[in-house]
Amino acid sequence: MSLMLDTELVPARDRGSRRLMVVLHGLGDSMDGYRWMPDALGIPGLNYLLVNAPDPYFTGHSWYDFSGDPAPGILRSRKLLFELLDAQREKGFPTEQTTVFGFSQGCLMTWETGFRYPHRLAGLIGVSGYAHEPEKTLKDLSPVARQQRFLITHGVFDTLVPFAEAREQVNEIKADGLHVEWHEFAKAHTIAGEGELAVIRAFTMAGYK
Repeated sequence: MSLMLDTELVPARDRGSRRLMVVLHGLGDSMDGYRWMPDALGIPGLNYLLVNAPDPYFTGHSWYDFSGDPAPGILRSRKLLFELLDAQREKGFPTEQTTVFGFSQGCLMTWETGFRYPHRLAGLIGVSGYAHEPEKTLKDLSPVARQQRFLITHGVFDTLVPFAEAREQVNEIKADGLHVEWHEFAKAHTIAGEGELAVIRAFTMAGYK
């Protein structure tokens, strides 16, 4: 029996909507850490699929082993996310109406999805994270990777994922022709309140026009 990710669907207020945001938490967190998000974003036509990463980590979960070699866990988690996205399409949530959001480790998995998933998504949002070996990945992108829309945000005071390195990665990825919207915030390793939520909200809604 193959491993499946633990998820919970939060239905849109507009019950007929098939628009979806898949929410990927950071290291040591869980889907519980993002139950505030539907109300905070306040998009009536958006369903939310809250997801737990596959590995236990203290009181939460992890997408990959950051203390050793992260590659095996990243590849495993990417495969699970692709299966999850395929399953949502079968349930009536079109991929082109699906946004992927990820924070920290979830941001890395969002990058992985945008680089490799073979179907175009409505958008990919990565907050306070980084991409895994982009110089290698950019040589082996999916056929639709350059059609994907990315929003990447980062804090200038982030001490966990250094700001300068994250910005340098984004510039490298943009130079290769990917569509990346970049925003800097005066914040640490967190989400910077309504100012950042407004950027996330606008980007998300633009993907559904």
